Amino acid sequence: MRPSPIFLGILAVTVLGGVLAAFGDTTTISSQKYDPLIIIGVVLLVAGGWVASLTLHEFGHAIVAFRGGDHSVAHKGYLSMDVRKYTDPALSIILPLVFLFIGGIPLPGGAVWIEHGRLRSRGVQSWVSLAGPLSNLGVGVLLTLVVALVPMSSGLVIGLSFLALLQIVTFILNILPIPGLDGWGAIEPYLSPGAREFGAKARPWAPIALFAVLFLVDGASRLLWQGSFAIFDAVGGFKLAAMYGQDAFMFWK
Repeated sequence: MRPSPIFLGILAVTVLGGVLAAFGDTTTISSQKYDPLIIIGVVLLVAGGWVASLTLHEFGHAIVAFRGGDHSVAHKGYLSMDVRKYTDPALSIILPLVFLFIGGIPLPGGAVWIEHGRLRSRGVQSWVSLAGPLSNLGVGVLLTLVVALVPMSSGLVIGLSFLALLQIVTFILNILPIPGLDGWGAIEPYLSPGAREFGAKARPWAPIALFAVLFLVDGASRLLWQGSFAIFDAVGGFKLAAMYGQDAFMFWK
């Protein structure tokens, strides 16, 4: 259960981004003109932080499954916090990062294969599914508190605020009761055999259909962001800073 060098390297990139953002010129942020140092810093901070949160999300599934009876996750390397164990590099990291840069919507990017027959109860199965999105919510709240309580440069504030907002978005997306997402996994143990069979058939394409709707239907994306900002505000998030952070991250727009 020691953090892998890969995870520590991702954290190092994230910290480097934070340092660059902290030392950038912040005098023009209010006019939405960003110093290149801030842009580079925010991009590294948010991209590195998102991959780190992906690792924590999948580790959350794995550690709850391990404690719930499925010790096979240890042999599969899921407890090592090595993002390569949870992902296909192209489909699970590169493609979601491209979508993140294009639309600011963090696609789910990893998976752990749990042997549900080894888990002790239906309740444990539900908590295994919920552990991932709850880790995103926890990271989002923690980052929000750090921004609120720790004095820091405006460049770092906007980067951390946007990263915190993305954690809330990720929580909402993953908690939806749609086959293939964690929200469905949480309720699946309590569904009828017919409903579980439907979920198994829909699992490969349902998330794709959801994200097609989010990218192609303007109202759907707006509803997602409105819900995310509502939770972000409720936990003390700095909305304007998150919006500046998004602008800096998507600097070409």
